[in-house]
Amino acid sequence: MFLDRLASMEILADVGGRPGIDCGGFCTYCYFRGVKPVPPFGCKHCLPFRKGCDYCTRAIIEGYPGFKPLDAVVFDVAQASYGATPEKVTISGGGDLSCYPNLLKLVRILGQKNVPIHLGYTSGKGFKRGDEADELVDAGVREVSFTVFATDPELRRKYMHDKHPEAALSNLRIFCERCDVYAAAVLLKGVNDGEVLERTCQDLEDMGAKGLILMRFANHPEQGLILGNAPIIPGQDVHTVEEFRCIVTEMNQRYSIRITGTPLWDPETKAPFSLAHNTDRLRSLPELKRSATIVTGSIAAPLLERIFSALGRDVNVVATKKDVACLMTIDDLRDIDLSRVKRTVVIPGRMLAHEREVKKELSRDGIDRLIVRGPDRLTVDGEMSISMTEEEVIELELEAFAELIDEINALGV
Repeated sequence: MFLDRLASMEILADVGGRPGIDCGGFCTYCYFRGVKPVPPFGCKHCLPFRKGCDYCTRAIIEGYPGFKPLDAVVFDVAQASYGATPEKVTISGGGDLSCYPNLLKLVRILGQKNVPIHLGYTSGKGFKRGDEADELVDAGVREVSFTVFATDPELRRKYMHDKHPEAALSNLRIFCERCDVYAAAVLLKGVNDGEVLERTCQDLEDMGAKGLILMRFANHPEQGLILGNAPIIPGQDVHTVEEFRCIVTEMNQRYSIRITGTPLWDPETKAPFSLAHNTDRLRSLPELKRSATIVTGSIAAPLLERIFSALGRDVNVVATKKDVACLMTIDDLRDIDLSRVKRTVVIPGRMLAHEREVKKELSRDGIDRLIVRGPDRLTVDGEMSISMTEEEVIELELEAFAELIDEINALGV
């Protein structure tokens, strides 16, 4: 079999699937609910003379045609892993894995050589019996990312449109008992926060979950809704960034399981931007010899300012109104005060805009500016850091900031 040929690596088994269709129906709060056709944003993958590529037209809206056949998924994994032995296989896609009709068969095939398997996303809405998790763990599942929302079955029924919430929660308990589970919950203000969140945290702790990732609900464009579907829930209030951070901190202090937040924060590793809280580690970075302006999101901006202030060079940070930098689009640049922007401008590596349009927008005052894309990732959010140590986060950031400094030294003012 093909698994005899694999070397040390991690492999992604993409099963496809469409949000809202191959997941038992849209959750009330789903980022993809009500998505409207949008023109291509442009991105780093686009050709210099053409705005629009597969990534910024299809991938960001998870525009799969449906679940892939089992044979196609296995073939893709075989091609990706030729000549290597994977350390782990992550099964993921655009739908809910518990709704994938061939999930157990796929796990049995991929796990035949005792390769640990990670279920990259499931809410359990496709489980009906309540004991499906036992077979999946027996076949090789060792880690599960499970969207719980709340351990109150009626709240799951109402807000996740889960037709079998008791079965989903039963499987969650089995997964927690038999493998590593990182639960996730999108926080709706006044719905699953407060006492409901406390009950959820206590239940997960009792079940044996490794951690809980709290996700700040997005209901407006500045919070990250860029697909024409804001508001997702008309009239639904949203936690402020500071309110959300306080909730994450308090829950992590009160319960023994690891609790982090996205887009911020992780009380254990200080992510995102642990270096802002460990500025003594900046001494190991290359010397910053030139200056530039960094344009970023509103959450990252004060943390980046702290880091570059400690580095002691004239690199200024300009914040847009968008909370998360990688969800910035060309519209986010239109309100920037260009008198604060130097001749070299660093934009987020994954910003969804075409370089040609960025240059035009940032040169509208008649000054010809050089546009540079920074690294794809300068830090990590709670979804990644929850399974990392503080030192691992710092090492990742040091490598990314070294790359950024090299760019500024090569192209800066």
